[in-house]
This record gives sequence, C-alpha cells and structure tokens, in this order.
Amino acid sequence: MDQMNFEFNVTYLTFSGHVELHRFRFLYFVVMFVVYVLILCSNSIILCIIWVHKSLHEPMYIFIAALLLNSILFSTNIYPKLLIDFLSDKQVITHSHCVFQSFIYYSLGGSEFLLLSAMAYDRYVSICKPLQYPNIMRKTTVSVLLLLAWLLPALQVMAWTAMSNNLQLCRFTLTLIFCNNDIQKLYCVTPRTLSVYGMIVLLNTVLLPMFFILFTYARILIISYRSGRDVRKKAVQTCLPHLLVLMSISCLSFYDIIIARLQVSFSSTARLIMALQCVIYHPLFNPIIYGVKMKEISKHLKKLLCEGKLT
Repeated sequence: MDQMNFEFNVTYLTFSGHVELHRFRFLYFVVMFVVYVLILCSNSIILCIIWVHKSLHEPMYIFIAALLLNSILFSTNIYPKLLIDFLSDKQVITHSHCVFQSFIYYSLGGSEFLLLSAMAYDRYVSICKPLQYPNIMRKTTVSVLLLLAWLLPALQVMAWTAMSNNLQLCRFTLTLIFCNNDIQKLYCVTPRTLSVYGMIVLLNTVLLPMFFILFTYARILIISYRSGRDVRKKAVQTCLPHLLVLMSISCLSFYDIIIARLQVSFSSTARLIMALQCVIYHPLFNPIIYGVKMKEISKHLKKLLCEGKLT
C-alpha cells in the first residue's frame, strides 16, 4: 500500500523538444551514441596521458585534466537519459530526477568557469612571476583551487535547487530534451527571491570568473608585450587554448542562461539544434583544443597514436 501511494505521488514531466522523433529516432540514437562515445574516449585518452606521464604532473596540466573530467561528468549527466528517450514511446522524467539533472548541469557548468579561472591565475604567475611560481603554485594551492572550483558552484546551485524544489507545479511539459533553466517555466509562481538568488549564482559562477579571466589574460598580454620574444611566444602558446575554450563555453552559456531567462521564442527545430549544441560542441571541443594546441600533450598523443599503428 505504501509503495502504491509513493508511485501515485511521483510527478512526471514530459519533454516536448524532440522534432520528428517517430521518423528519426534511430538516426538520433546512433548519432548521439557515437558522439557520447567520442566524448568519453577523447577526454579519457588525454586524461590518462596526463595521469601516466609524470612530466605532465604540473598545475597547468592538472587543471586541464580536471576540465576534461568535468566534461565527462557533464556528458554522463545528459546522454544516457537522452539515448533512452530516443528509443522510448514516451519522453518523460520524474520531477525529482529533473531537478537533480538540472543541479548537476549548472553545478558542473559553474565549475568549468572556475577551473578556467584557476588556469588563468596559474598562467599569470608562470609568465609574469616565474621566480615565485614554485612557491605560489604548490600542491596544496592546486588542491584548494580544485576543491573550490567544484564545491562553490555545487553549494550555490544546491541552495537554489532546494528553494525551487518545493514550488508548486502548474505545467508539466518541458520545451527542451533535457532539464535545465526551462524547469522554472513550469512553476505556478516563481518567487522574486528565487529569481534574485539565481542572478547572484550567475554572477558568482559565470560573470565574475569570466571578468577575472579576461582581466588576467589582458595583464599577461601587456606584460609579455613589454618583455622579450620568448615570453610573448610562451604566452601565446599556453594562453590561446584556454581563451578558445572560454569563448566556446561562454557562447553556449549565453544561450542557455540569458536567452532562456528572457524567454525568447524559437521554432522547435532551432530550439533542438541549440540544445544539442550545448551538450555536443564543448565536451568535444576541450580534448581537441588541448590535444592539438598544447605542445607537451600533443607530443605524447602523437607518440601513442604512432605506437598504435605499429602494433
């Protein structure tokens, strides 16, 4: 009897963001399954390269490894449920599961910006204060920065999730294919305090880290421009990949947070394409950029591929 009451009290939400799913469900499944495998393999390979080679056990590469791990966790939060929905007759999710998926989505998204901030600080100390670098970027400092990068967004998003979880639902259909900001549109009334707190979380986990990164790299460029050619070359080689990754995650965050909050209306096809971009491009973009642009990682990656061909 208790189990029946529990099942009766479970609230289900429906995803309505799929386009022509009855016709293309197997195509969707195959494409997204291949993408998910590529994300897992590409990120894991570079992660293992950093883990295995002691020469890469430096702060910069440790932060890159954390960023790649973040991409794996972010994708695993989305893709398994997405793949199940492609093959299911009904695309539904429980409200509690949806809230949890949204929590992981934004918590890891915030961690991405804080990890990039830690990498920017590491590059600043390395290029602008090379003599002080060993004393500043110790193992303890790196560990604290990693802990804060994952913990601070999680705690802030958790508080936002706890406040929104008890709100009454008046609608039960999500216009996307996974749970994110869109869940707020389902509540009968969204308290002003929740909206204000959401903006504070956005400021702390996205905007402030972004301004810090841009300010830090601007300082690096100014100092390296005044220095010799070797310093400028080092600055470009190590900072360019991070700036490219920042541009990638910033553009996707702009769509996901700003556009969704302004409730701009898109066609169902455009909404689906943009939603897929949020979960495809960036997790694939990270390993490509760091595997190609970072000289030391690229060297070990080429060596690994050459050994694979020989065997």
